[in-house]
Amino acid sequence: MTTAESASPSPSSPPAAPGDFDLGALLADRGAERYELHSKYLNPQLPRMLHTIGFDKVYERAEGAHFFDAEGHDHLDMLAGFGVMGLGRHHPVVRKALHDVLDLSLADLTRFDCQPLPGLLAEKLLAHSPHLDRVFFGNSGTEAVETALKFARYATGRPRVLYCEHAFHGLTTGSLSVNGESGFRDGFAPLLPDTAVPLGDLDALARELRKGDVAALIVEPIQGKGVHEAPPGYLRAAQELLHRHKALLIADEVQTGLGRTGDFYAYQHEEGVEPDLVCVAKALSGGYVPVGATLGRDWIFKKVYSSMDRVLVHSASFGSNAQAMAAGLAVLSVMENEQVVAHARAVGERLKGRLAALTEKYELLADVRGRGLMIGIEFGRPTSLKLRSRWAMLQAARKGLFAQMVVVPLLQRHRILTQVSGDHLEVIKLIPPLVVTDQDVDRFVEAFTDVMDDAHTGGGLMWDFGRTLIKQAVAHR
Repeated sequence: MTTAESASPSPSSPPAAPGDFDLGALLADRGAERYELHSKYLNPQLPRMLHTIGFDKVYERAEGAHFFDAEGHDHLDMLAGFGVMGLGRHHPVVRKALHDVLDLSLADLTRFDCQPLPGLLAEKLLAHSPHLDRVFFGNSGTEAVETALKFARYATGRPRVLYCEHAFHGLTTGSLSVNGESGFRDGFAPLLPDTAVPLGDLDALARELRKGDVAALIVEPIQGKGVHEAPPGYLRAAQELLHRHKALLIADEVQTGLGRTGDFYAYQHEEGVEPDLVCVAKALSGGYVPVGATLGRDWIFKKVYSSMDRVLVHSASFGSNAQAMAAGLAVLSVMENEQVVAHARAVGERLKGRLAALTEKYELLADVRGRGLMIGIEFGRPTSLKLRSRWAMLQAARKGLFAQMVVVPLLQRHRILTQVSGDHLEVIKLIPPLVVTDQDVDRFVEAFTDVMDDAHTGGGLMWDFGRTLIKQAVAHR
């Protein structure tokens, strides 16, 4: 027997004996320390914030669009892990795919071979964007954006990328440079020499392009912060302007992609839009294995990877790993077989329509907007004197407190998890798992109506909580 043969495990060899590590036992023993451990070793402000607003819950398990606490009470998830849980939690097809890929014991990440799973997933993704040709797989949405920024600069030979005011594209240094919110950027300079333009302002875009140094415009077809959609015709016109000036269009579909807005990609709502680079992540993971993907035109990839000397000029240590690729393939299979995109469109239209009808009833409810299952609920200054004075009191302390006043009773009274759409915004963003049902919509609308009824009485527990938020806001100025 050769040395290589002797080193290979025999198919008939008994399985290795289990080690001393028992995850279930560890969680049973130490799980109750979750908030203390986080306070001591991780971000100390997160548990502090959760305790302050009463979000310090203990969830024991999850399934689909629901969490369950230790008492077995279900909580409706209208947040989907910031959009990661597109198929909800623990979809059986994705779970099975991950069990299968582990059981296969693949020779993963050898770095010097070509495994089939990345190619198969790229093929599936590109089928939804037939004008694009190649994919780079990384590990997150911000890494997908970083890839697009690098590729756009290299392919065009230009240094500057334009982005839209109030945009969010990630928090690593490159993606932070195209982040339209100063609160995330402050203290991390110097950043890359990129420039903000207003979403929808073609004149501002044209002025910047005339300077001749713009590589690309990166844009969310629907901005996550505030849930603002690009105006009709903007993406097509921007694309034409960019191409006229030899610049590229980058669509950031990290949150809006994979069915979220009722089409596979949000840019597809506008006819004739064909971005040069598209960034996806979040829901592609199935909620299990972090993954990001940058889709692009053939000529861009060939320019970046122009010779064998440049074969690793842009790479990721964990990119294209078998677990992430298996999860992505399973997600796309489920989306096709269960008609998830059509479901998101239909359920989203019903939810948005029912909420929009409430704007006539509640003076504090200013607007309901969005597409598919990406919906923004905006609150605004009321007309009646009593409510107006209370609104002014909240605004004087900190803008965004009223929206937080709505989010808290939705969780505490009705066991529904939502989020304020951004700092200093009076907007709640709904991005539930794409598998939410009509019954879930009924539950949310009934709960939201109850909370808004309370808010418009001008008294009760909601305004008492408002006073607590005011004290917190003033204390931390």
